[in-house]
Amino acid sequence: MVKNIILSVLSLCLSTVFFSCTEKEEGRTEDATTERQVKFMILNPGHYHAALVQKSMYDGVAPVVQVYAPAGPEVQEYLKRIESFNTHPENPTNWQEKVYTGDDYLEKMLAEKPGNVVVMSGNNQKKTEYIKSAVDAGLNVFCDKPMCIDAEGFKLLERAFAAAETNGVLLYDIMTERFNILCILQKMLVLNKEVFGQLQKGSVDEPAVVKESVHHFFKYVSGTPIKRPTWYFDSAQQGEGLVDVTTHLIDLVMWTCSPEKSIDYQKDIVMKKARRWPTMLTRQQYEKVTRAPDFPGFLKGKLNNEGVLPYYSNGEMVYTMKGVHVKLAVTWNFQAPQGGGDTHHSLFKGSKANVIIRQGKEQDYRPELYVEPALGASAEDLATSLKKALAELQSKYPGLVLKRQANCWQVLIPDEHRIGHETHFRKVTEKYLQYLADGKLPEWEVPNMIAKYYITTKALQLAQQ
Repeated sequence: MVKNIILSVLSLCLSTVFFSCTEKEEGRTEDATTERQVKFMILNPGHYHAALVQKSMYDGVAPVVQVYAPAGPEVQEYLKRIESFNTHPENPTNWQEKVYTGDDYLEKMLAEKPGNVVVMSGNNQKKTEYIKSAVDAGLNVFCDKPMCIDAEGFKLLERAFAAAETNGVLLYDIMTERFNILCILQKMLVLNKEVFGQLQKGSVDEPAVVKESVHHFFKYVSGTPIKRPTWYFDSAQQGEGLVDVTTHLIDLVMWTCSPEKSIDYQKDIVMKKARRWPTMLTRQQYEKVTRAPDFPGFLKGKLNNEGVLPYYSNGEMVYTMKGVHVKLAVTWNFQAPQGGGDTHHSLFKGSKANVIIRQGKEQDYRPELYVEPALGASAEDLATSLKKALAELQSKYPGLVLKRQANCWQVLIPDEHRIGHETHFRKVTEKYLQYLADGKLPEWEVPNMIAKYYITTKALQLAQQ
């Protein structure tokens, strides 16, 4: 933030480039600092993640936000969430929403361009086209995953990244899980050679990296039962499970195994196998989560003989990244068990230790971090190196404690470090704002985003064959 303040002061000193003294004397109140503010434009906010970007206010971001969307319940749900943030008794926001609704919402935004950052989180069917149109118009894009949902979309996305570079704008997806303390600590232990050793290569049947994610269609967000859009359960509009949540899992694999290193999908990635299967959704379940009394016409043709919708939200893939075998799986159930929620299982196998996140019934559905000796490795040596590693981690994350269990150690993490999923949106938005201030993304981010969407769309292609 200090850097941003310095930049703002410098821009103010140079403001005569933009405004003459005469203009100021005539009563013009704007200055270069105002002109350089980040101004959000929200495009078709059909997913609640669009609102979560605005759960906080940010230094250097204008409170006035222009919304462009088709008329209907989705934009109203978004506005209700913003209003709830603005009126929250603790740390209320003060967003001022200016809304345009109409079928020409995209064209209207591109013609008016009242802001410089487009936030996208909604129907994925045309999202890649929206991305390409925005960067072609010289606009920065901050985009919820997925950026594309099929092979054709991937080709267009590659062109969008090329156009973003040509036009000097930043195209970035919202990878919240990098700010999850479990993922952070797992990464730091994997990168500690004394604890972890060398990352194993594994095989198709015994991968070295395994990530499994379980999600639920019906859940609560900010204490309110979620309302999904009616199109959410149409894979042509939302995308299948293999191209959706798996983006987070792939991102974490790259971020952990090859931090700050570029992945070239043409050289470093080989897809080995993939499969998909449906979650069966009844009309009653559909009504509960969308508030719509019946399946819409675009879904009725997909119902089975019992009137149940097979929704291909589940998938599994195995691929290699620089020779390391990775297995990813995502499952969607309708509703979590009592006391449960979305879960994440994550395993990295090293020559000295395995570092694991578990979040099952045994953990009361709360994610916990474990370290166990690798097959044939010394448990005593691991204990020594792990205690040393934890002492170093405690300087940044006070309160971490090692707890000995039968065949492993658990890293106990104080609640103060366990910020929730919704707070992760503030963290990733602040990171993006810093990139905007710097005028560039880290060199590895763009090739790794491209590789990520190559993996998702390639897996879908293989699974559909």
